[in-house]
Amino acid sequence: MNRVVRGSDGREWTIKANLEWSNPIAVDEFEHEVNGGSGPAIIVGAALAALVVLFIAWTPDEVIVPWWLILVLVLAVLFFPARWLIHRPWSVYAATPGDADENPPETWVGVVRGYVDARAEVSKVAREIELYAEPDMNGSLQPTE
Repeated sequence: MNRVVRGSDGREWTIKANLEWSNPIAVDEFEHEVNGGSGPAIIVGAALAALVVLFIAWTPDEVIVPWWLILVLVLAVLFFPARWLIHRPWSVYAATPGDADENPPETWVGVVRGYVDARAEVSKVAREIELYAEPDMNGSLQPTE
């Protein structure tokens, strides 16, 4: 997601949101919010897939399996990978090159979880820049040097 916004002071800001495939380190995360890695998800997914294979292998030939049961099993197997993909962290950047007069270059960076939250944060930051000439200091973006 890329967006160019003109601030109320006339500066042009570029707002970007990038999907992160690894978890970025965030200072304000609590210990219980830290992801334990992809190991548990792989183990649970493999166990679920093994149970589905056993269910299919042990079904007698005379049994007619309804189509909706197959659909439920496929959705159950795809639930965890889809949830993992939807809740990936997004890095949101807002940067301006400044101008030659009195405004120095600025870069603001933050992390948001989920695609919907990332889109909402980009829209919120764009609106704040249009109204107040910079992102909200109390929001998810923080200035960097």
